Amino acid sequence: MAYYSSFQLLGFFCLMISFLQPILLQALAWGPDVPTQGFVSLPFNRSYYHIQKPYDVPEDQRYSFVDGIHKCWVYSTDKPHTTTSQTMPRTEIAIQGYNYSSGAWEFEAYGYVPYGTSSVCIMQVFGASAPHATTLMLRVYNGSLMYYTGPVLVPNIYDKWFKLNVIHDVEAAKVKVYIDGCLKLEADGRGGTSHAFKCGVYAQHNDSLYMESRWKHIQVSRKCRP
Repeated sequence: MAYYSSFQLLGFFCLMISFLQPILLQALAWGPDVPTQGFVSLPFNRSYYHIQKPYDVPEDQRYSFVDGIHKCWVYSTDKPHTTTSQTMPRTEIAIQGYNYSSGAWEFEAYGYVPYGTSSVCIMQVFGASAPHATTLMLRVYNGSLMYYTGPVLVPNIYDKWFKLNVIHDVEAAKVKVYIDGCLKLEADGRGGTSHAFKCGVYAQHNDSLYMESRWKHIQVSRKCRP
């Protein structure tokens, strides 16, 4: 029977820690559940998005980008984003460079919703089959982050940064939502021939007077099929 000194065992333990450290750090960075294998991050800058905001005010009165943080705000009394639209007020970052009709796509960002913002969509997957217009809406009602009007995904989202990952697999007709690396929702798709990601503030019925959300490290990825 072989015997090992305490120094030999300590050395072996340290060697195993050094070997596992990169794996553990990667797992902590991505969280326990977010599937990232096969997804390729795509370039993202101002040429890949535009701001939808009330048509009668300058962009800088409803949107800012300072120190890497996108800030979107809107008032319940604001106009729609076009003169012909019948929709509610919004200030949204509309990702236009990566519209898609097939494959699996991922939206990733850190979001922040200040206290008091309510009855508002802060992120959506635009595009669906009639009578729907969207495949996914993440809304905030009185501090709760919700899938449309329910279920509740996070009961208290106010005044803290959270990591959001949304994966839309068109062929599988599935949408998954991860908050801080944990799977919070898996829902069926809603069809449609063209889709796009949006984030910001888009008023819903019984909206608060003032609505705001902030975003940083926005990233769009596409899964490469074998």
